Amino acid sequence: MIELIPSLTHCIHTITKREYEDTLRQMLSDAAGNEQLNQRLELLTIVLKEIDFKHLRLESEKYMVQGKKVKVIFFLENNTPGYEIQVL
Repeated sequence: MIELIPSLTHCIHTITKREYEDTLRQMLSDAAGNEQLNQRLELLTIVLKEIDFKHLRLESEKYMVQGKKVKVIFFLENNTPGYEIQVL
């Protein structure tokens, strides 16, 4: 499970891509390997390939334009990526 908080200046797709890049950078700098980072990178890869970010962005931004913060939680269920939006 990965929790990300988008904003009106940085949409969920941008935040997810940055999280992927940061996780990849951490993995490359960790010569011993880290299973937790590996699982995180795997989930982010699947999410970036399979989630409909246009729909997710529209869904999350409708709350943000009202001045509310949202948290997007990505997860795998039966090897299928999913997400939940929580209004904070």
